[in-house]
Amino acid sequence: MEKAVMVIGGGVAGIQASLDLADKGLIVHLVEKTPSIGGRMAQLDKTFPTNDCSICILAPKMADCFSHPNTNVITYSEVIGVEGSVGNFKVKVLKKARYVDESKCTGCGECLEKCPSKVVNDWEMGLTTRKAIYIPFMQAVPRVMTIDKEHCLKLTKDKCGNCMKACKRGAINYEMKDQVLEVEVAAIIVATGFDVWDPTPSTEYGYGRYPNVFTAMEYERMINAAGPTHGHIQRRSDKERPRKMAFIQCVGSRNPQVGHPYCCAVCCMHATKESMLAREHYDDIESTIFYKDMRACSKGFYEYVERAKRDYGVRYINSDATVQENADKHNPIVVYDVGGRQQSEEFDLVVLATTLVPKKETAELAKLLGLKVDEFGFLESSDRILGPGRTVKPGIYLAGYAAGPADIPESVAQGSSAAAKAVEAIAQAGG
Repeated sequence: MEKAVMVIGGGVAGIQASLDLADKGLIVHLVEKTPSIGGRMAQLDKTFPTNDCSICILAPKMADCFSHPNTNVITYSEVIGVEGSVGNFKVKVLKKARYVDESKCTGCGECLEKCPSKVVNDWEMGLTTRKAIYIPFMQAVPRVMTIDKEHCLKLTKDKCGNCMKACKRGAINYEMKDQVLEVEVAAIIVATGFDVWDPTPSTEYGYGRYPNVFTAMEYERMINAAGPTHGHIQRRSDKERPRKMAFIQCVGSRNPQVGHPYCCAVCCMHATKESMLAREHYDDIESTIFYKDMRACSKGFYEYVERAKRDYGVRYINSDATVQENADKHNPIVVYDVGGRQQSEEFDLVVLATTLVPKKETAELAKLLGLKVDEFGFLESSDRILGPGRTVKPGIYLAGYAAGPADIPESVAQGSSAAAKAVEAIAQAGG
């Protein structure tokens, strides 16, 4: 039996699990749904509580994972079938056609300049557009173009073909087809991550109606130097920079009415970080964070909040908050409560810390793998206290946000833990 493990999900937890397994001499098949590994961490500007560059930490891990002799990184793919048991799983993987030959493409970008189609860029949280042929972000791994077949004029209307004419290496192939790969592995690790909840249904925050109300991930891309505004914070209404900002916590979190009664574990520190970054960009900016409970319970988190208050002038107000608007200026007005008395304050821009939810395909994947999901939709461990990361199916393990709310250090630790459990399972199965 080949000592092989499949890791489903190429975020930081999946990458860490893959590196640990590969370093132990096992073959790793890393399956990622998008065209590049990296996950949500690749979208972040900095990480808390150190404010270190996120991609500077992640990119070396991405490169090491892709180039490791024991890893087989299968991007733009998804698991469609699983059979067998620990020591002898047979997994079917749908590898979607990129319409670009990965062995020939160098990611030079000449094809981008010639593509006439423009598509909403999900990677940039809809703040800008991309071409129908694209690379998700500059540090993408593999650095290979992908053609969006739903928006490519050649594939939908048999017109254009500019990218093929522009490619000097002949990497464009409009005849490419989807493939179904069959892989045999001894164990499986699931690290599929999370989605960001759309706060539009919670009308009390005005998202989608008031132009200067943003989600935290939109703000994260905006403040990133590699983002659509090259690191400049801009209002939607007039492209001016704000001087007074509000951050509202628990938007969708701890709210049974919208189906998310849990704490998402990261938004308190995320907002603290974002307010600090705002002051680093503009030293006259004022930030206020409206919170329900300050969850500063991990290593260095309390000190991080105190640093934000002391060195960055961040103001914290313990209150629920809703948003109205000064229609003349498109300035959001935050309505909140202090000591039982309602107050309101006008800001230039509001950032909503929206809850993080299970991937929409989690329930379907759970059925394929024979796993359970908990009351919130996350993949369920066999015992959260005594068996974290283990599932009801021997040989299948969980890591990262797929198993429930976790920050980056926790996700990395869980990735390593799942890798160790997989090695143990293979040894016990006689691998």
